[in-house]
Amino acid sequence: MTRHPISPDLVGLEFPVSTETWSSKDTMLYALGVGARPAADLDFIYEGRGPKVLPTYAVIPGGTALGGMMRAVEMRLEMLLHGEQAIELFRPLPPDGTVEVTGRITEVWDKGKAAVLGVESLGRDADGDLFRTHATLFVRGAGGFGGERGPSAGDGDTLPDRAPDIVARFDTRPEQGAIYRLSGDRNPIHIDPAFAKMGGFDAPFMHGLCTYGIVGRAVLRELCADDPAAFRAFQGRFADRVEYGDTIVTKIWRTGDGEAIIQGETGDGRIVLSQSRASFAV
Repeated sequence: MTRHPISPDLVGLEFPVSTETWSSKDTMLYALGVGARPAADLDFIYEGRGPKVLPTYAVIPGGTALGGMMRAVEMRLEMLLHGEQAIELFRPLPPDGTVEVTGRITEVWDKGKAAVLGVESLGRDADGDLFRTHATLFVRGAGGFGGERGPSAGDGDTLPDRAPDIVARFDTRPEQGAIYRLSGDRNPIHIDPAFAKMGGFDAPFMHGLCTYGIVGRAVLRELCADDPAAFRAFQGRFADRVEYGDTIVTKIWRTGDGEAIIQGETGDGRIVLSQSRASFAV
């Protein structure tokens, strides 16, 4: 496949349709990767209780569009950072499933020293549309190609001027990334110290999508009573890295029927997931 240079001409580029299949073993492994633990999370990690599937698992089959983009566009893996992630669920994900995933590039922005690319995927099974995902990728060193700058990092929701309605805490573990990467994101920057240093980082750090899954898990528990059928959509912007062993604090503000603003922080107050919003059934 010919790899294209980053430019505004990439908008609308479609990737080959892929067929993605998963089993309950995959969904349970994903749940463990984003911090599910016995006995509090048996519904998601034990076949004797289902298992239910965490809604954020959609990023795994949906992530094939990101792979399609990396094969189609000129970029260096060690310079790649995940900027934003959004998912929309049309039905609960089944523990065993097969979907056809279509993907396309939706946006290309020139940030000067970096480029930002947006990628959308749609997963369909035999019963119709199952999920939609959208991600933006930040490619360091790839800007300056003459495109539009696009929206600024400050655009988006403002936090309510009051204490959060819900605060949930989760202590990550040193092996969090080693488990999470087994669900498919094998970027060595999250496990290999030498590769992390090539990218300009002191040490490996946690996958952004692992942080996203941990915060999404808190949203499911606190707003949906652990019912995946009540989970509609979830989006967020990755604002900072999470180090292995950090505590992730999820702050939730209810803003209306079935709507909430979310912020993810570390225990020492660093914001790691911002501009975050969830919608759910009431």
